[in-house]
Amino acid sequence: MPDSIPPFAPLPTGRFLLRPLRAEDAAELHRLVNDWEVAKTLARVPFPYPRDLADEWIGSTAERLAEGEAYHLAIARSEEEGGALLGCVGLTLDRAARSAELGYWVGRRHWGQGIAPEAAGRLARWALANLAIDRLTASALTDNARSAAVLRRIGFRPVGEGERDFLSRGGAMPVLLFEAGRGDIAPSATAAAPAPAEPPVEGGKPILLVAAVGLIDPDNRVLLARRPEGKPLAGLWEFPGGKVRPGETPERALIRELKEELGIDVTEACLAPFAFASHGYESFHLLMPLFLCRRWQGAVTALEGQALAWVRPQRLADYAMPPADVPLVALLRDFL
Repeated sequence: MPDSIPPFAPLPTGRFLLRPLRAEDAAELHRLVNDWEVAKTLARVPFPYPRDLADEWIGSTAERLAEGEAYHLAIARSEEEGGALLGCVGLTLDRAARSAELGYWVGRRHWGQGIAPEAAGRLARWALANLAIDRLTASALTDNARSAAVLRRIGFRPVGEGERDFLSRGGAMPVLLFEAGRGDIAPSATAAAPAPAEPPVEGGKPILLVAAVGLIDPDNRVLLARRPEGKPLAGLWEFPGGKVRPGETPERALIRELKEELGIDVTEACLAPFAFASHGYESFHLLMPLFLCRRWQGAVTALEGQALAWVRPQRLADYAMPPADVPLVALLRDFL
């Protein structure tokens, strides 16, 4: 299922670690958040912050994490550096809207180290690549320029103003509203475009040739691969394949890509041309022939960290896919 709950493993950010909160974090969490300069910026945090509330909240984060409802995590130093708690970052999912709300805070003693953008940016990229969402939302008090700057820095766009109830302030306060999608947070899809060998015709765009394949198993299921974090359009599902190199045929490109990405051996005789997609992106035009394949050697294995799913033809439309792949879904479903 495209909306299944992925297993969660701690996320390194470069300098820090985003991990589930632990019972032993409660005392330090209380010390850091029971600070007016921190609490006044957080909608769901009362002030003063009771000590026993830290224990209760940490317990609730474990339950919601296990259910895939929310990902409230500690921002901590690495275990080698002592694992000290620095703050928290979290996501609350709205499955019906295919979105998640991002929030974060850092203890005042740790301000000025770039912790918030590093942690929030890492979780945002992970979420768009691994959860069944298409966008992220966030808000910041209109007088909290520091938080608004963090959101803009990691790719969020301001989309208006509103009000939120703040427990610490005893009522509604004005906030700036922000949103971000894959094109804002993840690397731009245009990064996949190679430099053209010759200048395109006037007003035209370079052509990117990508070969894709519908692998079909004995149960008539089709293989989809999810683009991993760090790639353009991360989190979307697609037919396996990749760019055709200069001087390479689409068939040879697929044979190479399937070996590199999935560990299987395919011959040209087993690749049957089926359809093609032609789609214009902002700075290049994608041309993608789609082949079908029912025979290969070896076990399909995710060699590049991508999630894989064998999907019944009638369920293909349930998986969010790049714009170029979408028109091919109906053709393949009707054919199979």
